[in-house]
Amino acid sequence: MLHYVASRFGQALFVLWAAFTVSFILLQAMPGDAIMIKFQNPDLGLSPEQIAAIRASYGADSPLWQQYLHAIGNIMTGNLGYSIQDGVPVSEQLATNLPVTLRLTALSFLLAVIFALAIAFAAHLTEWAWLRSTLAALPALFTSIPSFWLGIILIQIVSFRLKLIPVINPGEWQGLILPVLTVAVPISAPLAQILLRSIDDVKAQPFVAVARAKGASHSRVLWRHIARNAILPALTIAGILLGRLLVTAIVTETVFGLDGLGTLTAKAVLNEDTSVLQAIVLLSALAFVLINLLVDVIFPLLDPRLGRKIGATP
Repeated sequence: MLHYVASRFGQALFVLWAAFTVSFILLQAMPGDAIMIKFQNPDLGLSPEQIAAIRASYGADSPLWQQYLHAIGNIMTGNLGYSIQDGVPVSEQLATNLPVTLRLTALSFLLAVIFALAIAFAAHLTEWAWLRSTLAALPALFTSIPSFWLGIILIQIVSFRLKLIPVINPGEWQGLILPVLTVAVPISAPLAQILLRSIDDVKAQPFVAVARAKGASHSRVLWRHIARNAILPALTIAGILLGRLLVTAIVTETVFGLDGLGTLTAKAVLNEDTSVLQAIVLLSALAFVLINLLVDVIFPLLDPRLGRKIGATP
């Protein structure tokens, strides 16, 4: 088991390095220059020599390989650099904007899991075929709804027509209700689809027939014998969905005007602030890697067969 965890940790480090390197190359290939965008403004009245001195202070005139080594060295010491546009450390900007995004993503993921479990288990517990078909069709409907469109519709109905949640200056938690719904609905769709199929597969296993032959009720078999086995594939896809969750959250923050990573990303893209964009990409990759690493560690604990296989691996 220790060898397995060490191997997965090494793979996680490689993924982080690859994400940093690829994003560095792509950001450097972007047309334009963040320093020129900010300091070439005629209103600032800077001479070409002064602008050249500023570029030199940021190391923008150094060869690309030197910039790469300097950037990766700073990252390894926890230094994320400075925002060229705002002139403050990127770590301060992340500390200000990250809590909003974390609240949004955590609550959205929790609600998405509740939606998925409710759809999957209600579809298998109901005795009405029409209701089961309706519930089974919901994931396809949810996944086809664009998050930005859903957010706008929720604002129109809940805020403007029903006047339940104010658009301007809502409470801290009240203002998260509609964004959480906007993110949770499309994210719940693939989880529900995997759960529905997984439950069907597990129901066909011999041990389920044995449990029913012993007189166990339909609901008892579902909760005691099927649920634990059916949830394993959903756990895997949940880790993969984190990347989509972050992207959806960033779009949703822009729709609802939340000061999270979405707003920070949009501003950095507009100003080509590469240090901020590099930090956001690395942070997203780190979150993705940690969640999947956690899933890989939990999986053998839930499935003893996989645990024995890992233990037998030299």
